[in-house]
Amino acid sequence: MIVDCGGGTVDLTTRKIVGKEIGEITERAGDYCGSTFVDRAFLEHLKRTLGHSAIDQLSENHYKQLQYMVQNFCRQAKFLFTGDDKKFHYELDILDTARDLQQYVIGEAEELMEEKQWLIDIKYNEIKSMFDPMVERILKLIDVQLENCGNECTIMFLVGGFSQSVYLQKKIKEKYKDIVKYISVPTHPIASVVRGATLYGLGLYDTVVNNSNDNVRHKLTTRILKFTYGIKVYDVWKKSDPEERKTSKREIIRFFPIKGAKRGKEVKIDQEIIVKDLGPNDPFQTKATFYVYYTREYDAKYCDEPGVKLLGKLTINLPDIHLGLDRPLIFGLSFGKMEIKGTARNATNGQSYLTTFEVNIESEEESD
Repeated sequence: MIVDCGGGTVDLTTRKIVGKEIGEITERAGDYCGSTFVDRAFLEHLKRTLGHSAIDQLSENHYKQLQYMVQNFCRQAKFLFTGDDKKFHYELDILDTARDLQQYVIGEAEELMEEKQWLIDIKYNEIKSMFDPMVERILKLIDVQLENCGNECTIMFLVGGFSQSVYLQKKIKEKYKDIVKYISVPTHPIASVVRGATLYGLGLYDTVVNNSNDNVRHKLTTRILKFTYGIKVYDVWKKSDPEERKTSKREIIRFFPIKGAKRGKEVKIDQEIIVKDLGPNDPFQTKATFYVYYTREYDAKYCDEPGVKLLGKLTINLPDIHLGLDRPLIFGLSFGKMEIKGTARNATNGQSYLTTFEVNIESEEESD
């Protein structure tokens, strides 16, 4: 399992390695619980102490000072906090880190800070409370991933900037030490992400240029779909269908799910998923357009349902009008390493059409 703890999001994926082949075991997951939310909690603490308007004005008029103050907190508190030492605290010197903040503090807050010589002492429990909400969300993400793979995970890698937090490492190891045999944090967790992406990109380049996988250390062979895919079809309207969806030709437009392309399904890389028994709905058609849709739901009935989105379209010529409706079509969808491909074939004359959809939504880092 890879737990990528970044600044904004934390993203998880679970893979199975057999030889040089890598397969995806569970659907990737993520949430907005990265390290920047600890920084935000720190600023919220300052707002409660100095006043909301004081921090807002510093951000608006002296943003670099605000950033320096946050960076100072990270160096002296966030990265050093382990949760072990109950006497741990962080002393913020306003005059040393953000001198212009002083002019925006008014009223009782100003009197209090004058009395304390513009020093703010943040105690152990206050720092811990900045971490805990995000740590809990990360643990819940891991819980779900482990549950989805039957609690069978040999090794867990913690990468990304937030994984440098000793407190986060400790909480993860405490909870999963009896479930996951090895929990590892690379020496350079941020560089590990970049290095992995670079090696993967070089492997893809070598595959394309030299048509060879010999230099690829591990080849991705399967993936778990994050969406359910379907095409728009015109069907005969039935009495059980909604009256308002009946067209002038007594038809109804449906979302036709592509069997084998359902959310949570494991698919092989580049293996085409075929839809047969398609054809024109008008005997005089000279072309047909396949509209491909996707949804996060496990099923859908109509293409205009909430959450159903258009992925793209593919048009195919339909000669041989004399054959009328007897012109069978075949549609295929395949999921590559970096793209989704759609194919359409005219089974009558063998003509084939291919399109690559510009956006591979299966590779997007979504956290919803």
